[in-house]
Formats: sequence, C-alpha cells, structure tokens
Amino acid sequence: MIPALLSWSGGKDAAWALHALRRRGEVEVVGLLTTLTEGFDRISMQGIRRDVLHAQARAAGLPVIEAWIPRAAGNDAYVASFAGALDAARERWPGLAHIAYGDLFLADIRAWREALCASLGWTPLFPLFGSDTARLAREMIEGGLRAALCCVDTTQLDADFAGRAFDAALLAGLPSGIDPCGENGEFHTCVSAGPMFAAPIALERGDTVLRDGRFAYTDFTPA
Repeated sequence: MIPALLSWSGGKDAAWALHALRRRGEVEVVGLLTTLTEGFDRISMQGIRRDVLHAQARAAGLPVIEAWIPRAAGNDAYVASFAGALDAARERWPGLAHIAYGDLFLADIRAWREALCASLGWTPLFPLFGSDTARLAREMIEGGLRAALCCVDTTQLDADFAGRAFDAALLAGLPSGIDPCGENGEFHTCVSAGPMFAAPIALERGDTVLRDGRFAYTDFTPA
C-alpha cells in the first residue's frame, strides 16, 4: 500500500477520509499532520484543544506531526510551517511522498493544495472529493461517526448551532443554502467517535465564545 500522511483538522471530514482510506485498502495512513496556532494551543480554524487532538490521534492509533503558526498568520507563514512539518515527516518515514485531504468539492482549494504540494515534492490525495454532501453527511452519521459543531461562522449560520451534535436532527434543521457538511465554511466539527477510532473519546462541552465578531467557538475538553 502507498504510505501517506493525512491532513487532520479534528473534524468529521478528516476523520471520514481516514475511514475511507482504510476501507479501500490502497493507502496506509502512517500519521496525521495538524496545524496549530501558537498561544492558543488549539487546532487552527476549528479551535480544538491540543489535548483533544492527541486523544483523537490515540483513538485512531496514529502519531501527530504538528505544524505551528503564529496568531493572524499569513500565507507565507502557513506554507513555511507546512513545509517544515512535511520535512519532519519525511525524516521519520523516508520516501513518504503523499498527503491526503478531506476536501469535498471546492475546486479552488483543491487546486491550491495541488500546486503547493507539487512545489514541495509531494502528491495530494482527495478520497472524498466530488461526494454528494447530503448523502455523505447521512453516511457519516449512519456509519457511527459522532461529532459536534465546535465553530460556526455567524455570517452564514446562527450562533445557536455552535455546540450542537452533528446528527440527523441538525441536518433537518439547517437553513436552506447551508451545506450539510459545512463545506463552504459554515461550520466546523470536533469528532469524538466513529469507525476510524478504536474507542469513543469522552468530551465535555464548555462555553461558547464569539471571536473576531464572527466565529462562535464552543469549547470541548476531555472528560
């Protein structure tokens, strides 16, 4: 099988990409690569705590390669951190040349990743790309994935959705125009269980705070 890293956000799409790759049996995910923000000790964008990240990694049976960026990092800082993390991964697994992503349908994001990986000598994989997101969301839930909304973009979705379980009731209650998987950035999730984990992770829901006047983050901590 082809060894590969998996870009890991801590959310449902990355988790389901891991499940899909393992189920197909053509790619062996050897590690997770995660971008974290300095000072917050949280996964960038999702706002998931670092200790939750490592609990997820243990449940998945995989090591984590951490890529750290400063607060309000620009593209150059992100690329430099990403490149450094890939170098560290290649030192650990000589010959490693593939990294998988959980992207679903945004062609511009895929093209950007492809160009970046090509410039660094890596090949990206997109095991979920082109999926019907309504069908995929139902497949995730019916397949045993458990997650909660940890970040909501309040310019697209009401802040009351922050902290809610990603389940059939949530899908039924999403307003028209909101992607069922949040692929347009409407929301991000924190995964606690699923077929990609050896056992569920017990998480406790904390407070919800509004940052940058826009993003409602709900905190989750290991129980």
